[in-house]
Formats: sequence, structure tokens, C-alpha cells
Amino acid sequence: MRMMLQVVMPVEPANAAIRSGQFGPFVQKVLADLKPEAAYFTETDGTRSGYIFFDMKDSADLPAIAEPWFLALNATLSVKPAMSAQDLGGPSGAAIEKAVKAYPKTLGS
Repeated sequence: MRMMLQVVMPVEPANAAIRSGQFGPFVQKVLADLKPEAAYFTETDGTRSGYIFFDMKDSADLPAIAEPWFLALNATLSVKPAMSAQDLGGPSGAAIEKAVKAYPKTLGS
């Protein structure tokens, strides 16, 4: 299943990793192990962050995905299922249509 991992890295641990020259190699190793579809880095509320889109085959894979970020950078993570635009036109689109037919009105209206 395609997942979106948001990684938010506290300033001081990330700064220390950058100053020591370990940040870039760490990120490259984690991404090489994960083999993401895409990875983007930005800021969230003034701290370094990344959005990484990857395929998670089994929920038991989550510790291997999350622990490197926790252990190395004291990062905060959020992992959510994600769909592409193409997904919306396929089986997901059919599921939306089915829900519309089964639940056509807002409760209480």
C-alpha cells in the first residue's frame, strides 16, 4: 500500500548531524533502504521535515521504517495511506460511488 511518511526533525539533533557530516549519509541510507516512490524535504513549523512516499507491504514493516528516524534524530513521524490521482479513477473511484449510493445524505439534514 502506498504510504506517506512525514518526518519532522527537531532542530538541535538535525543541526548536530549536519555539523558532523552524518545527516546526508543518514538520509541517503534510509532512502536507499526504503526505495521510496518520491521524497521531498521542506520545513514544518520552522523545523526540517520530509514527505516520503513509499510502498508498505505489511504493517510489520513499520518499525524498520520509523526507528532509524527516531533513533538518529529524535524525529516525530506521521504515517498515512496515500492515493495518487490515478487511484481515484480506479477501484477507489468505484468505492466512492458505492458510498454515495449507500449514504446519499448527511445525517440530520
